[in-house]
Amino acid sequence: MSKVYDSANELEKAIQESEEFVDLKAAYDKVMADPNSKEMFDNFRNTQLELQQKQMQGEEISEEEVEKAKQVVEVVQQHEEISKLMEQEQRVNVLINDISRIITKPLEELYGAQQQ
Repeated sequence: MSKVYDSANELEKAIQESEEFVDLKAAYDKVMADPNSKEMFDNFRNTQLELQQKQMQGEEISEEEVEKAKQVVEVVQQHEEISKLMEQEQRVNVLINDISRIITKPLEELYGAQQQ
């Protein structure tokens, strides 16, 4: 079992050293270094989290909240540095999703074989 954990730790390090993650960190640091960008980004993230929490709790999201969220998204998409950060975040998400598919393949093959 320790070999699996060793591999997972190596994978963590490889992700941190990947071009995708290095670019994400650089973009994040750039946004966080500018107080206006940071405030805008924090507002965007807080809006996202609030809506996600409501959804997870089964609460209805009002039309007003939807409109507010759309406005926040429009503002951050027009901000060049935040837009770059979001693009880099998407690249890391693709990488992590690809890795997830690879590491769950044995389970898919196991259960897929039982269905035949």
